[in-house]
Amino acid sequence: MGLQCGIVGLPNVGKSTLFNCLSNAKAQAANFPFCTIEPNVGVITVPDDRLTKLVELVKPQNVVPATVEIVDIAGLVKGASKGEGLGNKFLANIRETDAIIHVLRCFDDGNIVHVDGDINPVRDKETIDTELQLKDLETVLNRLQKDEKRAVTGGDATAKRLVEVLYLYRNALEKGLSARTVELTEPQQELAKDLQLLTNKPILYVCNVDEASVRTGNKYVDALKEAVKDENAEVMVIGAAIEAEIAELETYEEKQLFLEDLGLEEAGVNKLIRTAYKLLNLQTYFTAGPKEVRAWTFRKGMKAPQTAGIIHSDFEKGFIRAEVIKYDDYMKYGSEAAVKEAGKMGVEGKDYVVQDGDVMHFRFNV
Repeated sequence: MGLQCGIVGLPNVGKSTLFNCLSNAKAQAANFPFCTIEPNVGVITVPDDRLTKLVELVKPQNVVPATVEIVDIAGLVKGASKGEGLGNKFLANIRETDAIIHVLRCFDDGNIVHVDGDINPVRDKETIDTELQLKDLETVLNRLQKDEKRAVTGGDATAKRLVEVLYLYRNALEKGLSARTVELTEPQQELAKDLQLLTNKPILYVCNVDEASVRTGNKYVDALKEAVKDENAEVMVIGAAIEAEIAELETYEEKQLFLEDLGLEEAGVNKLIRTAYKLLNLQTYFTAGPKEVRAWTFRKGMKAPQTAGIIHSDFEKGFIRAEVIKYDDYMKYGSEAAVKEAGKMGVEGKDYVVQDGDVMHFRFNV
């Protein structure tokens, strides 16, 4: 679906190291600011045990997992909203993404310099927040100047409703609050989409910690969690250096042994990828046959014709019906034929809202 998560953060917080773990694309990782100048894009496979189990049952010739794009964006410095450093490029790159993964340094290491001299993830978060908020405020004020005239002198009803939304955003941004903290009605949310505000994007805060803190966190993580408790955001803990070591291991068995030694059930990047997928409001349906088992990505709430259109536009145009098998039923009965025989295959029309994990077969006529 072409959806992207952008990895952001101050220089030297572990962004590129984390990106390297997530992707086969290798961003330059070095101990100096701006080691990532052009945004690196990686297409990341979404870990899904359901796909693995379907493959075991169907034994197809080919397997295609779901993916999400991760973009490693240049490190930001104070003044980015005014074009300092690589500010304009940084902000433009963020605007193109659908969600933000904000990496924060939550570990001590005298060998890795911090751009501000000491470790304080709450301050680092606020540095980036401020730059994004200032840019959003500039956007809001520019739109107010334009739309207030249309609302007042032109009597434009849509412009009037938009101006109300713009005032809500302006008030929040002037208080140092992000746009995502503003509560809007559904009609107001539709009006706000066109603004493309940076601080309105879904966000995941990733606390990059040392090995000793991967399982329990530390004082820096605790401080960050307290600082973002009132935001509509998620927080997770990961050790980028550890993930880099895991990524270098060649076999699944070696990786599992390494994780067991650390007392971890799975690699942190797997959790991060799944969380990013969720952050983008994405779900998965499957198609399963002897030629191919495939995971298809769709936005939560989409109806059957729309999800059919993800495969091909003709599927949506000529949609007749969807034959649906619930994943649990597929696992219980072991095959499509057995599910049909048990009377567990559903036949759904145009209003069916596709559910996460559905195994679908579309009937269409062009």
